[in-house]
Amino acid sequence: MVKLAYQALSDKKAIDIRIIDISAISTIADYFIIANGSNSNQIGALVDNVEESLYKAGFRGHRKEGYRNDSWILLDYNDLIIHIFDDKNRSFYNLERIWSDGKAVDIQSV
Repeated sequence: MVKLAYQALSDKKAIDIRIIDISAISTIADYFIIANGSNSNQIGALVDNVEESLYKAGFRGHRKEGYRNDSWILLDYNDLIIHIFDDKNRSFYNLERIWSDGKAVDIQSV
């Protein structure tokens, strides 16, 4: 599922995609993906592409936070959480720092 979500983000030209393995430090998920969209329209397109790709593969989202034209959207797939931001809000929330105890993952190793 992580590779599929990563590919869906890459296909729509997400910026600075990061995968963090949080399985050893959290009970909420195994992986966290953080990515940027250049604006709210691209963030919406990224979300649509991820949801469609995962749905076609049989994965159903548990919860979604944020709205179509927001500056951030969170997709919760239980073991995988995907958070898509604009640049300003990614810097503000700084999730890489919050999850810095997790292990940065290269997509090739997932």
